[in-house]
Amino acid sequence: MNYNPMRNLPADAGYKAGDVLLLCGELFGRGYANGIVEEARRRGMTVVGTTVGRRESDGSLRPLTGEELAAAEELLGGSIINIPLEAGFDMEPSSGGVTPLDQLKGVKPDDWAAVSLDWKAIEESRLKGSSRLQANLALVAEEAARLVPAGASLLMVHTMAGGIPRARLFMPLLNRVFKGQGDKYLASDDFWGSELGRLCDLSFNEVTADSFGFLIEATTGLREKVAGAGGQVAYAAYGYHGCEVQIGGNYRWQSYTPYLQGWAKMRLEDHAAAAWEKGIKATVYNCPEILTNSSALFLGVELSLYPLIHALDREGGAVAEEVRSACSALLAEGATLETMLQRAGEYLASPLMTPFAGIDAWPHHSTREQMEFMLSCSAELLAMNANPKEIVCSVLSGEVFRGVGRLMLDGSWNPQASVWWLNHDVIAKCLSRR
Repeated sequence: MNYNPMRNLPADAGYKAGDVLLLCGELFGRGYANGIVEEARRRGMTVVGTTVGRRESDGSLRPLTGEELAAAEELLGGSIINIPLEAGFDMEPSSGGVTPLDQLKGVKPDDWAAVSLDWKAIEESRLKGSSRLQANLALVAEEAARLVPAGASLLMVHTMAGGIPRARLFMPLLNRVFKGQGDKYLASDDFWGSELGRLCDLSFNEVTADSFGFLIEATTGLREKVAGAGGQVAYAAYGYHGCEVQIGGNYRWQSYTPYLQGWAKMRLEDHAAAAWEKGIKATVYNCPEILTNSSALFLGVELSLYPLIHALDREGGAVAEEVRSACSALLAEGATLETMLQRAGEYLASPLMTPFAGIDAWPHHSTREQMEFMLSCSAELLAMNANPKEIVCSVLSGEVFRGVGRLMLDGSWNPQASVWWLNHDVIAKCLSRR
């Protein structure tokens, strides 16, 4: 693993009107991808989206209906290629007609450790899911080729992530892994070593990582067509591999624990590195932690978000006061931003967190003491907000994904590496230029 933090701002990208940003993975709610979409639109680029499709009650995968497509295009602010790009295999039947989800029917959460799966059937399902996604990616590439004007440049942004199998027993179990305290605590190592953990690992790899490799391969013809017409092509993907934040006045690497998707995120980096060796400009941008609808399962992930204010104080110029003011306006009576920052800093600098500070051993598994400490600190800080639906973390998350969007767009114009870490220092530097 070669730790490669972006320290200096990349030059402004040369993307212009007529150039195309192709978002590979559907946009839902507010999150990282919104930043690059908004930045591309600001620069006059054409934004083209895709969809994961929808599942019918019988399990079949279909494109969006007219009404669904209109809503998705309104959210994106661009057109959508209506070919389902759902990644994963949990609803794919094996040759015997059994899906991985079928194997889990009737299993109760309390029986999680005793589950025994038919791995031959699961491998058949995995291969079918991979083949379906690759075939549909090829169809998307054909459609995209008609949408990129001659001479225009193309940036393909991979946003596929996750992969938790859609069986009911997973959510109560994962709530114990990521939020459990006392008798509800479930050690991530124990879960990860079980048959269910093995299934999650396989699914995370397919959805989060291997889909990027499939995208790069399926768009070979599109890449060659655009380049042959005088345009340039780059790929960008969203990674996570910890992040440097200010701890005790210095930038130090830290990460959320337990991040079970971490192995898949490293596999994502491997796909970028393999493409890079072939001369294909594919880059994974490891992003800072934010709080989104999807990350809400990982309570405590937001604790390293608070020190962004310190980074803005140091690097961000006038924007620091804007952000401080917006955050302070959301605090409950009697709470102060300085108290919030002090408490977050104490958490990050605590000796209890020292065993989790090694990037070479990442991702780390949880301990009972670490989880209880993290969750209690998280609850304490979230309680300092006046309204639980309008919180400081939302303001800071918005700043992060806007900064990430600009850095990814600029960095993709003249890519320099297969993997970059976007830490709080460069995010703050980027935000200072708005």
